[in-house]
Amino acid sequence: MDTDPDICLRATSLHRRLLLWRGGAVAFFVLACIVAFGRASGGGWTGHQAPHLVHLKVQGVIGADEHENVEALNRARDDAAVRGLLLEVNSPGGAVTGGEVLHDAVAAFARRKPVVVSMGSVAASAGYMVSTPASRIFANRSTLTGSIGVILESPDVSPLLDRVGVRVDQLVSGPMKGQPSVVKPLSPEGRAMLQGVVSDLYDFFVTVVAQDRHMPAGRVRELADGRPFTGQQALPLGLVDEIGNMDDARKWLVKKAILPDDAKVTDIGPAATRTRWQRLLSGILSVVPGAEFVLKGSSALDGAVAIWKL
Repeated sequence: MDTDPDICLRATSLHRRLLLWRGGAVAFFVLACIVAFGRASGGGWTGHQAPHLVHLKVQGVIGADEHENVEALNRARDDAAVRGLLLEVNSPGGAVTGGEVLHDAVAAFARRKPVVVSMGSVAASAGYMVSTPASRIFANRSTLTGSIGVILESPDVSPLLDRVGVRVDQLVSGPMKGQPSVVKPLSPEGRAMLQGVVSDLYDFFVTVVAQDRHMPAGRVRELADGRPFTGQQALPLGLVDEIGNMDDARKWLVKKAILPDDAKVTDIGPAATRTRWQRLLSGILSVVPGAEFVLKGSSALDGAVAIWKL
């Protein structure tokens, strides 16, 4: 056998590289299994056999795609061991579509099992929409909620293009197809058309609140001019049920579900499966204006939005 030192060194180096690649492949396979198991179990929820409660946290901008939260809610709703939902909402709102599908999933859960909402620092617009199906809504005195309304906006840079001498030809199949346009002013007809879209979505929002909160639609419209309310202001208006924190909401739910005071509360949804570095990154970026849009993805707020903006 050839014992040339260079050949031995190369062989040893290749052997180490092979071991490193094998180790990396095994680690990747294990990580993939953990992620797949977490998703298959409904976002960090492994299905306890004993009667228990589940906790879902809706935090930050609500995106157009909320399927992970919806799937987690549906799994919990269909689990006989789950006796109720503690929904924590800390969101300024977001996409109307995302708010609608989340609202419907919470409403479907509430038709079978009790739901209580604990509002954080803000639960406004679409964040308020997803809260309304709950049997009981708790808010802090300083919570900002309400802001019932819809926004559809598009920038118009045509004056800037005119100033720098840039002309854009836009070919459309119909006069409303190019409305709104970034490179053309909004026409009166386009404005009327888009206002009709916004008004229709607004009517939907008002109807949801009126039905869920058992309030006359006319009364909801009086409150639904887009303004936010503190929790203290929202209480006498009927938008929330009680001033209290997360622990107060949990105690109410335990009693409503007829469970012992030490009943287990299991986290579900994507927020429960985030790794430590993801939570740290989210915490850092939460103080950066617009960072939520990056975290949610570039298409997070396609279409009309129901969001409160400071």
